[in-house]
Amino acid sequence: MEKETLSSTVTACSDTATDDLDLVIGNNASAEVKDDGRVDIEISTDLSRRITKILDTGGIEVPEIASPAYRWTEKWTVPLNILIQVIGSRGDIQPFVALGNELQQHGHRVRLATHNIFADFVRSSGLEFFPVGGDPSELMAYMVKNPGLIPSIESIRSGDIQSKRRMVSTMLDGFWSSCIQPDQTTGRPFVAEAIIANPPSFAHIHCAQALGIPLHMMFTMPWTSTTAFRHPLANLKFSGNSKEQDTANFLSYGIVEFMTWQGLGDLVNQWREKVLGLEPVHLTDAPSLLKQLEVPFTYCWSPSLIPKPKDWGSNIDVCGFFFRDPPAYTPPSDLEKFLKAGSSTPIYIGFGSIVVGDPDRLMTMVIKAVKTLGVRAIISKGWSKLTAAENDPNIFFIGDCPHEWLFQHVSVVVHHGGAGTTACGLRYAKPTVIIPFFGDQPFWGEMVAQSGAGPKPIPYSELTSRNLAEGISYALDAHTSGCAEWIAEKLQAESGVKAAVGHFHSNLPLNSLRCDLNPSEPAAWSYKGAHQTVRLSKRTERILTREKKLDPKKLKL
Repeated sequence: MEKETLSSTVTACSDTATDDLDLVIGNNASAEVKDDGRVDIEISTDLSRRITKILDTGGIEVPEIASPAYRWTEKWTVPLNILIQVIGSRGDIQPFVALGNELQQHGHRVRLATHNIFADFVRSSGLEFFPVGGDPSELMAYMVKNPGLIPSIESIRSGDIQSKRRMVSTMLDGFWSSCIQPDQTTGRPFVAEAIIANPPSFAHIHCAQALGIPLHMMFTMPWTSTTAFRHPLANLKFSGNSKEQDTANFLSYGIVEFMTWQGLGDLVNQWREKVLGLEPVHLTDAPSLLKQLEVPFTYCWSPSLIPKPKDWGSNIDVCGFFFRDPPAYTPPSDLEKFLKAGSSTPIYIGFGSIVVGDPDRLMTMVIKAVKTLGVRAIISKGWSKLTAAENDPNIFFIGDCPHEWLFQHVSVVVHHGGAGTTACGLRYAKPTVIIPFFGDQPFWGEMVAQSGAGPKPIPYSELTSRNLAEGISYALDAHTSGCAEWIAEKLQAESGVKAAVGHFHSNLPLNSLRCDLNPSEPAAWSYKGAHQTVRLSKRTERILTREKKLDPKKLKL
């Protein structure tokens, strides 16, 4: 277990670094990486009390309580080349496919840049696709093996770290290419005019700086400092009063960002200098760049489940889960036969893109729990290729199947706690048992438990056939089903992708995006005329240049 004392926690991690904070912190905060992929952050009561006083007296500027962000409701008149940059599993990609389809309804050209393996999935949804490299199954296997921010000695010895760093370097180059390279299928030219990204894609803010275009962040878990709750990747050890606890929550975001940048900052800075031609970002600025630059953020979860914190400004919004239109699906005959055969509705058990080191051990626990309860079960093979040694008529193993269809035919869903799978289960009023492995999965397990729609999460490292059976039994209770139905009613009244597109539009600098001569087109050039500088679209510039109306020396991108 690695442990690092952060002697200048707030200086490195807070939104505003001050000498006053440097003086009061000392060695009163520490961060320890745990086996569940979260960070144990210990902040002394004395430290939190001192920082709370600084917060109260203006040493750090906390955003004022803001009214809900204005969401664009008019017809958007300037079609843009929008680039969506995302990394992760299919559950991370799918919400952005739904977002891309909604953006297309407003006339935008949308390109989604992500791992090569998702090419067919993205293109079949009607979006342009650009491959950036990186193997998500390898990333998932690495995360299960090394769920913390600091890798194990075994991984260091086996070369996992260098392999992961090479993968990140490849993806950084791929993301920059996605901004400026033609479509690889059609050859149609493309230059991004706005970027939407999830935080783990890393390249977003640097690509936006290099091109001088707007950036909008969207994510399925909290990434913005708040006093309302701790960072999803942080476990806080703290015993102060509620006000000081709020301060500790606020600090946890900066600490996690600081530790993340320490692991990849050198790669990012080398890439900025060699590929983008930009200056390196200093350690004291890098973790809080998004906050300092007031980059707009949209969070894609239901405000009914987690309301927007009061200390988030108007550039930050909670819009609702991003659901795609359910795909057309005809179940195979053997699945249809299984669903009709039993006297009870089966439960669903699946761990999606998680790649476990010992799938046989996992299956032994799952099958024992199912048999103990006497329930029928549909088990997803997933990326771990789960299977059983013996056939059981009450257990059906399934391959790729849309959750939107499948979850309508089960009574309970048991899974790893990915945001997309969690949202889909709640959308169809299914009580949920979450077995978190790493990352934000414990966070979603806690949120489901607090809503009453499922038991407390059972960390994979603590999973047994007994506590799994107890969790499923809890989910089968009528009260739990009632809570899940209440949440589903709330979700039906929301339209996350529509609200998110409205929030995206409302944060775009519309006037500076327009061509002055043809306001329906985005500006790509500026031309210094005799009396003023004029913004010109690509097409307008080509026409005027062809007619010899422009002096090329006065044109600037």
